[in-house]
Amino acid sequence: MSWVANVMISVDTTDNENVETLSEWLRTAAPHRTGTGATGVGYLSLLSEPGIPGWGGWKARECEVWAGALNHADLDALRQRFFATPWREPNEVQLLVMDQEESFFRLWMIRDGELRQFAPLVPSEEEDGFYRG
Repeated sequence: MSWVANVMISVDTTDNENVETLSEWLRTAAPHRTGTGATGVGYLSLLSEPGIPGWGGWKARECEVWAGALNHADLDALRQRFFATPWREPNEVQLLVMDQEESFFRLWMIRDGELRQFAPLVPSEEEDGFYRG
């Protein structure tokens, strides 16, 4: 059985190496949410590479976007690792996470030396009336 979290990271091009390092940590050492000691939950791929179809518009993009579907990821550990990464442009990095059974991404950014969530907390998916159908 799996538990999937969709993850995207947007960075300045100068921080691609940091995302590659984070991706390797996800692949080899990131802990599972189960606490069993298992490691490795997936990896991130660069979506905004020149020549990759699907990046719309008439102009060249001005950021790098990395994404992956992580399996059994300890998302607290991911956020801690994201925050501890020595970003060259920490005010530009954005971490978007949509855990399984969530319906929208939660946006995390580093501001004033803290990792902060910039997404509405209410209504949540657990509240009556969140889904119309």
